[in-house]
Amino acid sequence: MAEQKTQPTDASVTGFLDAAQPARRVEEGHRLLEILREETGAEPVMWGPSMVGFGSYHYVSPSKTSRTEGDWPKLGFSPRKAALTLYGLKDLPEGAALLPELGGYTEGAGCVYVKRLEQVDEAVLRQLVRIAWSRQDDGPRDA
Repeated sequence: MAEQKTQPTDASVTGFLDAAQPARRVEEGHRLLEILREETGAEPVMWGPSMVGFGSYHYVSPSKTSRTEGDWPKLGFSPRKAALTLYGLKDLPEGAALLPELGGYTEGAGCVYVKRLEQVDEAVLRQLVRIAWSRQDDGPRDA
């Protein structure tokens, strides 16, 4: 089995966020960091060179052709140029059901894209964070 590419690092979360582009992503990244810290009570860790993660869980991805497993953050985000990329918000059924109430977002295969943090309902975002944080180390995940 190949080694998982995205793993926790010792890189500075603050340094990563301070280097985000455009400048608005710096502010949004720090605000999102504050929200996730408040809702999880956890400290962030850089996962690979471009993802801020909170907590972790072990996954096993069932596949008929190849089995993959590893550790992944319960919650994560990356302040990318085009949008904030949020990981973990829709992984659980309760989060997926609540997601339409978030506000301005689009979806990728395993993530949620937000162009402007101000366009989402912060109360719903906080609820989605709490749901994702409740994830147990319970096995299958679509990796």
